[in-house]
Amino acid sequence: MEIRIELPEVKLGAVEADNLTVAPADAGLARLMDEICDRKRREFTVESLAEAEPTRAVRAMFRAWDIDPSKYRPSSEALLRRVVQGKGLYRVSNVVDVGNLGSIETAWPYGCYDRSRIRPPVVFRHGTAGERYEGIGKRAWHLDGRPVLADAGGPFGSPISDSTRSMITDSARDILAVIYAPSGASEAAVENAIARLAERLTQFAGASATRSAIYR
Repeated sequence: MEIRIELPEVKLGAVEADNLTVAPADAGLARLMDEICDRKRREFTVESLAEAEPTRAVRAMFRAWDIDPSKYRPSSEALLRRVVQGKGLYRVSNVVDVGNLGSIETAWPYGCYDRSRIRPPVVFRHGTAGERYEGIGKRAWHLDGRPVLADAGGPFGSPISDSTRSMITDSARDILAVIYAPSGASEAAVENAIARLAERLTQFAGASATRSAIYR
């Protein structure tokens, strides 16, 4: 599933995973989440997190899209702040948890989407006047001027907050995971993040096959 990019200063890492099973995290994934959360708590305070290079790079990416990252916080920074404050990661499902884990490791926003609910072509662009969707855990979210992933049916995802339309539920079998990386991130770093994500979707969610790409 190709993704066309219309916004500056970003590269997208994409992983498509087939025939996986959405379920609660098993003991191995839960233990890995605890270990990495503990590591991040030791690495950062809320204050030092704001000054860390990956955080600054993502904020610069948001500003290049004319988005104030202090008003509309990148999902990765929101997760990291939660972890650094000792609240841990949300426990949602193996697929969502794997995405959130990668997000706090890289400090880049990740999104996980049910491919059966997406109708290509897919484009990463600004939302337009009147566009809105029901955000996960939120009321209707107005999208004018905000960064969105959109398909033939309109916006379904964002590096701020994703929609309920394409969210991962127990019925999802084939998914699209997207990594929103700053354009200055090295190719090796993005490739490593993609490989780690694909490996974990196989290990912890039983994906039978994965495919990946980087879009610029």
